Amino acid sequence: MESRPWQRHYDHNVPLTIRYPRIPLQNLLDIPSGNFPDKAAFNFYGTEMTFRELRSSVWRMANALASLGVRKGERVGMNLPNCPQYLIANYAAMCLGAVVVNMNPMYTPAELKHAAVKTGMTTLFTFDMVLPAIRELCREVDIARVIVTRPSDFINGMRRSTRESLELEPGWHHFSELLEGCPQAVRPRVQVAPEDPCMIQFTGGTTGLPKPALLTHANLVAATFQCSLWGAATSGLTPPERRNVVAALPFFHVYGNIVVMNWAILNCATQILIPRFQIDEIVATLAKFGQITFFPAVPTMITALLNHPRGEELAKRWALLNSGGAPMPLELIEQVKDMGVSFTEGWGMSETTSLGTGSPILGMKKAGSIGVPFPDTDIRIVDVKEGVEDVKRGEPGELLIKSPLVMKEYFGCPQDTAEQLRGGWLSTGDIVVRDEDDYLFIVDRKKDMVIAGGYNIYPREIDEVLFEHPKVLEAVSVGIPDEYRGETIKAYVVLRPGETATGAEIVDFCKERLAAYKVPKSVEFRESLPKSAVGKVLRKILRDEEEAKRKRS
Repeated sequence: MESRPWQRHYDHNVPLTIRYPRIPLQNLLDIPSGNFPDKAAFNFYGTEMTFRELRSSVWRMANALASLGVRKGERVGMNLPNCPQYLIANYAAMCLGAVVVNMNPMYTPAELKHAAVKTGMTTLFTFDMVLPAIRELCREVDIARVIVTRPSDFINGMRRSTRESLELEPGWHHFSELLEGCPQAVRPRVQVAPEDPCMIQFTGGTTGLPKPALLTHANLVAATFQCSLWGAATSGLTPPERRNVVAALPFFHVYGNIVVMNWAILNCATQILIPRFQIDEIVATLAKFGQITFFPAVPTMITALLNHPRGEELAKRWALLNSGGAPMPLELIEQVKDMGVSFTEGWGMSETTSLGTGSPILGMKKAGSIGVPFPDTDIRIVDVKEGVEDVKRGEPGELLIKSPLVMKEYFGCPQDTAEQLRGGWLSTGDIVVRDEDDYLFIVDRKKDMVIAGGYNIYPREIDEVLFEHPKVLEAVSVGIPDEYRGETIKAYVVLRPGETATGAEIVDFCKERLAAYKVPKSVEFRESLPKSAVGKVLRKILRDEEEAKRKRS
């Protein structure tokens, strides 16, 4: 307790330390399958599958993959939205000791190629709507096994696709046909240890392309138990028979993966699967459920829902709201409080298996704070320049974290690993202040990462695309305040002498090379960009200019 004084703020049910079961992550499926075998594991547009049926499907898919030659340690790509197929494929790969590689379905062929090549991916699960990009990827990268589905294949009453209707390439496999062709619903006899690699979650920085954070089974089990125990002061009051969770956060993102999908399995909760956040669609879906036990979201989602005509009516059904991915504006916090909704918000990274700190469910909350460290987590706040000496309380410094949540390494990136992870301490890149109550506040980011609508966006990646435009001499992308998304991307461009271009032209160029959420929302042309004495573009000056404009308006 002396070395972790923040633990005095923990809710009554949160242990100071946790005895984590030494099991691989997929073994969590045995909990709901054994205790609530006939309860719905998920609801997908009205179609349900029980926990026992889900585990059976997972084992069948695992055996099907094994028959195709998938072996322990191989990397298996998940290029799927939130749908039953993701759940089945994810845990099936883990049953074989394979490493799941999460991929955003909005990735362009160039982004897919980076992920596939960086991880040495041998197998890829994907779906019909992104096949043009996948075909382009497979022309450049040899992926031994491609397994394709249509999400609606798992909706009762919908016409099911076939390999012929999807016009699959020779050698590619159809998800449902592969699953049905393997009636062997028995546990694969593969030994998987807690220390074995489990998942690769792409993160990133301002000095290059996204990096593959390698998380172990022990990381994911620890995160799932920490998340579950942290929220149990309220969610634990709902009997398991009635527990559910809104699964709108994407599973390919570490936040949705831990705080929704794996939380649901451990808590025997039915997942209300929502493959896309379309406001009227999600309102109609949620209106069908009497009570929502747990609703993890990002501020963008919460804002959209609470401003909907039926928002207040729906919010009264939420037992616990969790906000992450970006700071929750004070006005939004007050709005949630006025509705009487229990809520918490926290901070985490891909490198810390989504978690790290959080505000207590029942205890003290401070506006603008990311709360206090989770159980079994130690922190240091060190000087930004050298990163060695601890700063005094109340002074800003870089947050270092040591925890069962911290990744094993960046896969295949020993230099990046050595720079970020030293003696078990992870350098987060976030500049924080610790107040007199041991609550943490982020005051700046060492890296220039932008958080827009809950997505992490790394400006350097956008800069590199801007520089590819033949008319561009110099360019820089900056995160600027946005009322709806929290932040959004603005590009500042200096054209080559004699060239002319429009903002739309620059944006269209980016759309061809970047996922939609990374594309700049506005473009400003300039004669020059502000730079330091050594020629480094000063993003901070541009951000400050935008902030000044906002205040004047």
